[in-house]
Amino acid sequence: MKAHLLYPDRDFAWEAQLPADEADLRRDLDLDTLLDAMADGDPFVRDTACRVLLHPLTDTQAIVYRQQVLDDLLTHPEVLLDLYRLTGETLGGERGIWPDFLHNPSTTLFRAVRVMELVTQALHTLRNICDYHKADLCSPGLATLCHMIHTELDDSYFETTEEHLRRLKFKDGTLISAELGPGCKGTHYLLRRPPPRRTLRERWITGRTPTYTYRLPDRDENGARALAELRDRGLNLAADALARSGDHILGFFAMLRRELAFYVGCHHLHQHLTTKGEPLCVPRLLPPGRPALGCQGLYDACLSLRRTERLVGNDIRADDTQLVVITGANEGGKSTFLRSVGVAQLMAQCGMFTPATAFSTDLRDQVFTHFRREEDATMESGKLDEELARMSRLADQMTPDSMMLFNESFAATNEREGSELARQIINALLRAGIKIFLVTHQYDLAHSLHHQHGTKALFLRAERRPDGQRTFQLTPGAALPTSFGEDLYQLIFDTPLRTHPPGTQPGQEPDSTTTRRRRMATD
Repeated sequence: MKAHLLYPDRDFAWEAQLPADEADLRRDLDLDTLLDAMADGDPFVRDTACRVLLHPLTDTQAIVYRQQVLDDLLTHPEVLLDLYRLTGETLGGERGIWPDFLHNPSTTLFRAVRVMELVTQALHTLRNICDYHKADLCSPGLATLCHMIHTELDDSYFETTEEHLRRLKFKDGTLISAELGPGCKGTHYLLRRPPPRRTLRERWITGRTPTYTYRLPDRDENGARALAELRDRGLNLAADALARSGDHILGFFAMLRRELAFYVGCHHLHQHLTTKGEPLCVPRLLPPGRPALGCQGLYDACLSLRRTERLVGNDIRADDTQLVVITGANEGGKSTFLRSVGVAQLMAQCGMFTPATAFSTDLRDQVFTHFRREEDATMESGKLDEELARMSRLADQMTPDSMMLFNESFAATNEREGSELARQIINALLRAGIKIFLVTHQYDLAHSLHHQHGTKALFLRAERRPDGQRTFQLTPGAALPTSFGEDLYQLIFDTPLRTHPPGTQPGQEPDSTTTRRRRMATD
């Protein structure tokens, strides 16, 4: 039996390694906040959600398949939670059964019977849940699961299973046949079905059947040991077959729990965001090969989970646009928008909803991030060397269908050198077909990119009102030669920044000494 709730025709590769840049991706996009909300205190759900989120799908049909299953389970959360609870209790109950330390057929059979009794009861409950909600579940994944459960686990299955388990307890003794082999040694030990009990009338009519009986003397330890060995030889095949059957059914419950855990995480996240009144939508995924992005009210879900108030969303249209450059005022929401794009892309490509009123994008095989790092005293080389080494590692992993997010990259040197490095790297990635989102405060870089790719790229600017207030929205616009740092100065020190040199009045030309000092300070 296969659950197939994540793929229509195969299981998820849970043992597959996470991406090599997984730690940077989680750090830069603040994915730990998202995963904590999905887990809601359950580490199993967190691990499952992380693995699914960081392995984006590139098949539109597979994504739609998950979207339909998720929509079904969000509409009927009682089905999701009942199934997840059932799988957890079943697997937990199996771990509570005394393990087979002796590893002989008798103890193996005893444990296998108890395990089969447990999973048979769980399968009974599973069928009842599926039968009760079968009419409400219309997604292909859940409809197939319910049909399989109803077909394979019918009443005759449970009757046969319970009858076999009753016999395997051997309350009337064990009937084993054997043959004499070379040297009068026993061979071909087989466990036989005991004959049905005769009624009192049958016994009176036919009389007693003659049998050959050997009674083991008391305190005959060697005889008891030999008899146990003979019994184990007869039980060996039955014990092995029953243990394998139990492991197969437990494997089904383990896989079902894994796949349900992802949807449980989606359910938790959906509750967290909708309780705040944040909008969520089913994304529209376009096949790879043509860059596209369209969103209305797109916001950073991770930031929203850490705030009590609702966030301001952005409306962006960037179809047929391979490069998006974001500039503007400091603290204007540039990095937040960059993270919102990366998180929404990952959520959309694993079959989840997205944090927006509407969202559409083309499929990408992986999302990469290159964010500015703070100073680290343990680094053996300079900050620029670390940025270039990190970029080199990312370039080795990229394909033409990847997405790259730059956030204030290559700013560890002066603007001229940093702009030239970034310009060459960005142009090389664009030629390779990689989709790029760039946040930068380097005017030289933004201005040159606008000159090179003005008609083929989208340039966004963080909005700033004349009074210095940030709206945290992005609007189309070329880069400005200022990031309005005086706004931050005034906010931090609660005093206006002097725009004229010291020792002069506003509008007065400074002397040559003052001019030289200003130039030195600027350099």
